[in-house]
Amino acid sequence: MTESLITAILIFTLASFTGFEIINKVPPTLHTPLMSGSNAISGICVIGAVLVAGAELDPSVSTVLGVVAIACAMVNVVGGFLVTDRMLQMFKKKES
Repeated sequence: MTESLITAILIFTLASFTGFEIINKVPPTLHTPLMSGSNAISGICVIGAVLVAGAELDPSVSTVLGVVAIACAMVNVVGGFLVTDRMLQMFKKKES
């Protein structure tokens, strides 16, 4: 139990730092078009979080962490769709 928790925390920490560094290296002009790819990845994260929330290792800890992960991933998905929609609205022809 302790080793698996330490491994999970280590993977989470490394993934957080890696994601932060990758996002910081993307120029602002490319950031919005990459949101659709980010939405797909966040959708995969939601599925993983649902699996973690339903794990039987330690129901209280895994359920709480899974719900937090679902909330974070869904905020990213919704925000990504809103930004992408706003970007696409800028390219529509204006009707007079």
